[in-house]
Amino acid sequence: MSEFRYEPSPWAPFRDRAICERVRGVRREDFCRHPNPDFHIEVLPDDELAFRRIWDLFSRIRDSSENRKPLVLILPNPHPQYVKVAWLINRHRVSCKYLHIFNMDEWADQEGNIAPETWPNGLMYGMKNYFYYRIDPQLRPPENQIRGPNNGNLKNYAKMIEDAGGVEVCDGGIGWSGHLAFIDPGSLEFQTDDLEEFKAMGPRVVTLNPFTLAQSALDADYGMSGDWSWIPPKGVTIGPAQILAARLRNSWNSFTLGPTQISWQRFSVRLAAHGPVSPHVPASLLQLGPSNLYVTESIAANIAPHREVSWYA
Repeated sequence: MSEFRYEPSPWAPFRDRAICERVRGVRREDFCRHPNPDFHIEVLPDDELAFRRIWDLFSRIRDSSENRKPLVLILPNPHPQYVKVAWLINRHRVSCKYLHIFNMDEWADQEGNIAPETWPNGLMYGMKNYFYYRIDPQLRPPENQIRGPNNGNLKNYAKMIEDAGGVEVCDGGIGWSGHLAFIDPGSLEFQTDDLEEFKAMGPRVVTLNPFTLAQSALDADYGMSGDWSWIPPKGVTIGPAQILAARLRNSWNSFTLGPTQISWQRFSVRLAAHGPVSPHVPASLLQLGPSNLYVTESIAANIAPHREVSWYA
């Protein structure tokens, strides 16, 4: 069989072909192996991961209420899961007075103007309408304890997080580009090859990677139709410094296209978990621990060609 060699596209955020080939070959039985004991990897049944995340968030909020201890979280925005957390809070009459939430990111326009929380596809809109306002008024925290980056606070956002007492858990997932939050590799705003410099970077407006635009065009908020014209060109995000300052990082990864086994996350999670710790794969910071990486069986499944499948059948 003849060999055909090529370099990854210049659009690719990480282009070391040998490493890509190695992590592509990580098999299911080896997926949870990692030399850092503070980086815990667990594979869950496909129908269990969302439940585990909902329970993790609810139990932390309940424990903070029972112990009367502040709980500071950095959170992304999966709307349906937050609705369920709010239901549990109401059902069990859990006070959220000690809860502090900082959104990890938000959308921005071409000039860097950050989307207002009244925009229906905005991430703060989601946090308020699918979590905060779903909690019974007598159980809610003060509204000023639910914060996200905006045009008025971006310069002080890192200090706001510090002043709240530091973050107990930074929650999230891994993007197609290998991003955490909107920390996108290859963007001008995070452009460095120096890992120590990268680790010290804080919140900023960022130009989104083409892979992030493609990923977002498959989201429910944007019609699940691949409409890249609907996606804002920039975002605003916390930086690596805020992620690493958290006492724990939880990463939940289960993205497939509907009921299929098609997933962009199967490779990007492998690269983040089993490739080098690098600014070119921001989610690789999870390897530094303490971190929990949760993936479904579908994501941990071996990567192999399916010769019998035709896109045009």
